[in-house]
Amino acid sequence: MKKIHLLFAILVACATFQSANAQSDKSQREIGIKTQKIKVSGTCSMDKRRIETAAYTVDGIKSAVWNEYSQVLTLKYSVFKKDAADNVQKKIASVGNDTEMYRADDSVYQKLPDCCHYQRKQL
Repeated sequence: MKKIHLLFAILVACATFQSANAQSDKSQREIGIKTQKIKVSGTCSMDKRRIETAAYTVDGIKSAVWNEYSQVLTLKYSVFKKDAADNVQKKIASVGNDTEMYRADDSVYQKLPDCCHYQRKQL
């Protein structure tokens, strides 16, 4: 009888630990982090480095990954920094790449290496 009680207690303990472990998986949760996708013009790996570096200089940015083929920057930032995405777009435009909301200054764009010149939209 003691063995049955011990076996039952072990099964209950295993089930409890298993469900507690499943609920504490922090890799799936990103509490306090917002994700946003932004269209950023560019053509090459030098643009990728410039865009991501500029994004990381903005306070609150946790992750910045620009895809050269889709020309989309995926940002992850603190929800407490509500203007982080807008500040990132301003910063990227200041280093020479156009974003959805901001156009880079022509003089800054012209200073980019030739491989980084992309087809710009007319205003």
